[in-house]
Amino acid sequence: MKTMIKSIIAILTLSVVMISCVDTNQKSTKKGALSSKAAERVYVAPGEHDEFYAFVSGGFSGQLAVYGLPSGRLFKVIPVFSVDAEKAYGFNEETKPMLNTSHGFIPWDDSHHPDISQTAGELDGRWVFINGNNTPRIAKIDLTTFETTEIIEVPNSAGNHSSSFVTENTEYVVAGTRFSVPFPQRDMPIDEYKGNFKGALTFISVDPEDGGMDIKFQLMMPGFDYDLSHPGRGKSHGWFFFTTYNTEEANSLLEVNASQNDKDFIAAINWKKIEEYVNNGGGEKVPTRYAHNVYDEHTHSATSTIKKEVLIVNPSDVPGAIYFMPTPKSPHGCDVDPSGEYIVGSGKLAAELTIHSFSKMLKAIEEKKFDGDAYGIPILQYEATLAGSVKQPGLGPLHTEFDGKGNAYTTFFISSEVVKWKLGTWEVIDRKPTYYSVGHLMIPGGNSRKPFGKYVLAMNKITKDRYLPTGPEVTQSAQLYDITGEKMELLLDFPTIGEPHYAAGIPAEIIAKNSKKIYKLEDNKHPYAVKTEAEAKVVRNGNEVHIYLTMIRSHFAPDNIEGIQVGDKVYFHVTNLEQDYDVPHGVSMIGAQTSELLIMPGQTETFIWYPKQVGVWPFYCTDFCSALHQEMQGYIRVSPKGSSVPIKFTLDGDAVDVE
Repeated sequence: MKTMIKSIIAILTLSVVMISCVDTNQKSTKKGALSSKAAERVYVAPGEHDEFYAFVSGGFSGQLAVYGLPSGRLFKVIPVFSVDAEKAYGFNEETKPMLNTSHGFIPWDDSHHPDISQTAGELDGRWVFINGNNTPRIAKIDLTTFETTEIIEVPNSAGNHSSSFVTENTEYVVAGTRFSVPFPQRDMPIDEYKGNFKGALTFISVDPEDGGMDIKFQLMMPGFDYDLSHPGRGKSHGWFFFTTYNTEEANSLLEVNASQNDKDFIAAINWKKIEEYVNNGGGEKVPTRYAHNVYDEHTHSATSTIKKEVLIVNPSDVPGAIYFMPTPKSPHGCDVDPSGEYIVGSGKLAAELTIHSFSKMLKAIEEKKFDGDAYGIPILQYEATLAGSVKQPGLGPLHTEFDGKGNAYTTFFISSEVVKWKLGTWEVIDRKPTYYSVGHLMIPGGNSRKPFGKYVLAMNKITKDRYLPTGPEVTQSAQLYDITGEKMELLLDFPTIGEPHYAAGIPAEIIAKNSKKIYKLEDNKHPYAVKTEAEAKVVRNGNEVHIYLTMIRSHFAPDNIEGIQVGDKVYFHVTNLEQDYDVPHGVSMIGAQTSELLIMPGQTETFIWYPKQVGVWPFYCTDFCSALHQEMQGYIRVSPKGSSVPIKFTLDGDAVDVE
């Protein structure tokens, strides 16, 4: 067996070497790889809009990027798990709590899998959810503002990978652990992993009105690695499916030791049954610590609360709720077709694509067609759930999406291609190369009952010769294929931020009509907001100084401030008085140990400045706002500590003495 595994590793290594040998010096031609007709089909004329929004995970950037399709234009980077200097996310006082965890302030994460909220199995465009893989977290982005409004930490978990996928009415967002860990966490020998480590599958409820998240329960599963997941839909609504690998429960040299078994599992979870059990008082509340961070749109501020218990469900306490379906070999993707009948398991080391039947699974359960159990969880007979398999599809299958027309599309990492195949007959219809080593792919709505089967977006790990060289690292790349015909056609490739893992796409018309243009000043409940220039002021409280600052094209109020001393703690509470769409203002102070503030119309934000040197120091608007943008500035006079210079400032050119 180990000889076979070494051979597989050699093949994997060879595939990387082959890609590395691509001629990075090849010259571009006038025509290039694509015809002018393809270019015309992705061209969006000035003033016209893209048909789709694509929300592409930023991977190691910790953020979420918004692209237009078919143009491939980058519209916005939404700060989620990482600080962002452009928007002051994690720098201003209002958003710092968003990055709080039980481990303290964590200003980074590894964002992987976005998913869009659904109603009746169709995309509704209200929220995007995305997971933080490193410090386990789930975030919610409000699609009226394209801002992160909630982050919940996931306790008893590690490597939050099989996340964040939503049920077809957004009842739940799941967060499955990639790395099993001791439960409860304790000091113990790592080589005693087997039987002592557990894998938490967390079901987070979502409020249907405001999207508020709460951990409903955690299912404490055997200590495998839980890789990816997708919900049932239609006939399989009420079930969730998770791929597992490392059913060997190895803890070292996993590329060999976690590849011994010919089959791992897809875990089929009847969450409706577990929900009923929990609603009737089942489960055990256990102590833990995790952060729940919520941004309030009215106060423009976030709060962080440390929760101290979570409800744990033991699989043995809910018989008939969980089953294992054997799936070859080290499966990664776990994808459910729009009808909810077919569950596709993509074994990274398998020669075929395995497709399970939900109907056959239910029949096998009813007829008790089991091949033993794993930690008390029944293992269904492989043939009893098998719908079919795609023969010789490619090398290194990872992920599958669906076009709603009876076709499936799977990425193959080793052979660098997207393969189109037919549901039901399992025949390969088409295959197209990618450049190179493709991971995930996305069809807008492909994870729903109603896919919009016009494009497929492939997200590649390696680009090599696709772009101008930029040192040892070249950008990752996305490639857009037209899938309206029988054969796929490559239309475009474009660079992406970070390392994209998954993406979620939706027609722009669903979201655009709900997009917020401004924050209404009359609704601003920020405790330090000032809604007119006449309310602007400077207040000293011991060594704290609070500056209530307004900004509007093209000046600050106040714009000259005196009476600040070395050693003070100076709060800039800044309100943008604009009530016009797309007129943010920025502000920065020399020597501030933070980023600028970029403040939307009607919004209030705060940063802290510690003056350390005597002198007169400027502040200015950092975001170009008018022809007189350069004139939008002010000064602060800093005197020695203990100075008798009183607080004094100017409003509309007139001096105002405070002391």
